[in-house]
Amino acid sequence: MHLSAKTEYACIAVLELATRYGSGRPVRIREIADPNGIPSRFLVQILLQLKTAGIVGSTRGAAGGYQLLKDPGELTLADVMAASEGQIGAPVSNAGQQTPCTRSLFAAWNELATAERQLLESITFAQLAEQAMGQADIMYYI
Repeated sequence: MHLSAKTEYACIAVLELATRYGSGRPVRIREIADPNGIPSRFLVQILLQLKTAGIVGSTRGAAGGYQLLKDPGELTLADVMAASEGQIGAPVSNAGQQTPCTRSLFAAWNELATAERQLLESITFAQLAEQAMGQADIMYYI
């Protein structure tokens, strides 16, 4: 699976917002961009796209920022990836001829794409946020 930087950054931003879901406080772009090494200008464009998709909302002003509009338990990786890149499509054959070999490979690729889509639809941002917050609690001392 190949992810574009845009999709990866969109998922990181949504995950950051999911870890703060329900706090009532909007999250500023810098609070997401700086710790994750995301260019702020690029993140603004991504968040606007997520806003258009109805995934995040924004608040203007000194205490402004972004918040999730959907419960992280109802928001999946597939939702955010589709908002970022468009629908997760089925594979397209580049073979010039349909042969038993190309048909067999294409059937396998379709099966793989279906399994990938089902997995992405089953992983929620609530699960990811719980995982991320659990990892943040682990401290290593030397």
